Amino acid sequence: MAESPTSGVPPGAESSYAPDTLAVHAGAPGRSAGQPVVPPIVQSATFFWGEPSDGELRYSRYGNNPNQELLGRKIAALEGMESGMALGSGMAAITMPLLALTRSGDHILASSSLYGATRTLLEDELPLRGVETTFVDLDDGRAWRDAIRPETRVVYIELPTNPDLRLVDPRPLAGLCHDAGLTLMCDATFASPINLRAAEVGIDVVVHSATKYLGGHSDLIAGVVAGPRDLVHEAARIAHLYGPALDPHAAWLLDRGLRTLGLRMERHNRNAEALARWFSGREEVERVIHPGLSDHPDHELAAELLSGWGGMVSLVLRGGHAAADRFTGALRLAGVAPSLGGVETLVSQPRHTSHRGRTAEELARMGIPPGFVRLSVGVEDVEDLKGDFRRGLEAAGKAAS
Repeated sequence: MAESPTSGVPPGAESSYAPDTLAVHAGAPGRSAGQPVVPPIVQSATFFWGEPSDGELRYSRYGNNPNQELLGRKIAALEGMESGMALGSGMAAITMPLLALTRSGDHILASSSLYGATRTLLEDELPLRGVETTFVDLDDGRAWRDAIRPETRVVYIELPTNPDLRLVDPRPLAGLCHDAGLTLMCDATFASPINLRAAEVGIDVVVHSATKYLGGHSDLIAGVVAGPRDLVHEAARIAHLYGPALDPHAAWLLDRGLRTLGLRMERHNRNAEALARWFSGREEVERVIHPGLSDHPDHELAAELLSGWGGMVSLVLRGGHAAADRFTGALRLAGVAPSLGGVETLVSQPRHTSHRGRTAEELARMGIPPGFVRLSVGVEDVEDLKGDFRRGLEAAGKAAS
């Protein structure tokens, strides 16, 4: 766990710098002659310490290794929040704050459109600890207020949602939460801090699977949390016990990935929009889902909230599951694999990956009909990607016919 940055970005000046600048400089230790420009990997589990007068007890499981602390400061600066912490996975970043915010008998309100593992956590795991969740349809604006109970503690959303790329306006939810003394928590993995400044739209706690865009190279597993100092302190205390610490080497890799976040997101945004418009003209495609398209149900809201449409595109192919299987099987440049946010383009079917085990009816309610394919658009040349996807669509068309 780490507070706001003290580094080449002067303390107190974080708000005067753009996210691209903070992604490079925030959180780094102070500069002096002879010090390395790139903070080194501190690959040590423990640190010399004998008694309380020696200062803070450092132990890498506690999340206060120098590499871990640097990331906490950097994510706090990027999100414009008081404090931040890095953890060993995106699910750890979701779970630790929820455990910190709830006790047995408490209640959570959550969007009905969520990443599959998050839905399982809320639906199956937290009830074992006495915490119940009510899932709210994104399109039912009154449902959020109507579902609040005296024991409600948290409202949980994703922006955009995984994998159907929907958006809910966090601003009225923030007003509702603050009036009722609730915490508004958001998974902004699909947006990144480049496309969405969570604190500016009233979000109290923001989490990311840093495995995705923040790391950006599909070579690490990590998660980050940013929010109020007291909450992050409590989440860190729980993490001491549960042990989801981020390895120092992975922390170093994540910091390296963050340095190019702004550049990569610019290319992800541009490529995904170009492909979404290209797919919209193909007869093999029944529907293209991308916030940058005018027929997206949340297009106007996305234009207000986001500074970039994001690198994700979802398709519904004519011909259902068979067409989706043929499409993915014919690809040669894009890789068929779970996860997202890397420099390479990855394609998956949520029915096989993030939402496997769900019935057809459950998938339909989650916005995942037959023929649904999720694309994480990378930074390759967009014309090369079109050529590969043309091959996939031709194969899908044979299944549809």
